[in-house]
Amino acid sequence: MDRKQFLSRSLKVSVGALVGGPVLASVASCNAPEAPTSEAVTTETTPTSPALQLAQIALPYDYPALEPSVDARTMEIHYTKHHAAYVKNVNEAIVAEGVAAKDEMDLLARVGSFSAKVRNNAGGTWNHNFFWQVMGPGGKGSPEGKVLDALNAGFGSFDKFKDAFTDAAMKRFGSGWAWLVERNGELAIGSTPNQDSPLMDVSELRGTPLLGLDVWEHAYYLKYQNKRNEYVANWWQVVNWDEVAKRMA
Repeated sequence: MDRKQFLSRSLKVSVGALVGGPVLASVASCNAPEAPTSEAVTTETTPTSPALQLAQIALPYDYPALEPSVDARTMEIHYTKHHAAYVKNVNEAIVAEGVAAKDEMDLLARVGSFSAKVRNNAGGTWNHNFFWQVMGPGGKGSPEGKVLDALNAGFGSFDKFKDAFTDAAMKRFGSGWAWLVERNGELAIGSTPNQDSPLMDVSELRGTPLLGLDVWEHAYYLKYQNKRNEYVANWWQVVNWDEVAKRMA
């Protein structure tokens, strides 16, 4: 081999070494285990509890069931429009405002800590769920058994109770509710404005509701117009006294 051939072969080997080194290093790096990074490290997170959501009960009877005391059209609008709107609005407010409560009773018991939207719509939701249950078709007009005994003991007679309850319903100015409640083992009659409930910490009447009457105009205006007195008088025919008995201690 002359000097010219020797130099040519030496140059090719050197170039090959320079090119081959990085290629092999790249292949080796692909096969090597990936080093852990801060982004690859996972951390456990505590799941958050879903927000409390209130519900509208199924109406226990058909819309015409309480006629003629409460007309079918009023029942339909009252249930599907007014009550449904309270449920929708309170659930939106609970989520938007981050309201935390164990259940519906806890929410009502602390409702003074929350917004007016929560207060009004939580009350409207609970009050109407209660209202549908303390009414029913085929009412007797007056109670029997332990309910009658309790009313006689608490107010002197059923007629005196009825007069006092009617008076509370008629004297509630504007919109609101009349109530029969139990508190500290005794019965009491009163009323609340708007959608306040006796279960609320802010209510002017406190106690466990046994009977309630909605005296908002939307509850009676289609049939009775401005004659609240006629609505109240006819309402006694659809009171579900069996439901009142269940709620009485």
